[in-house]
Amino acid sequence: MPIIRVEMLEGRSIEKKRELVATLTRETARIAGCAEASVYVVIEDVKKENWASGGQLLSDKYPD
Repeated sequence: MPIIRVEMLEGRSIEKKRELVATLTRETARIAGCAEASVYVVIEDVKKENWASGGQLLSDKYPD
């Protein structure tokens, strides 16, 4: 049972998440030789204030 964890900045639409989940599921099942029903995908939306790059919070680096 493959489990795929995706962490990404919040803000993607539900349609984009559906597309991502469908593609990851299909391709993982194909490569791993398992049923799509056995592939789990967990998406965690992260706020920019909780993600840093190069020692700087992304909320400071890329303010809205």
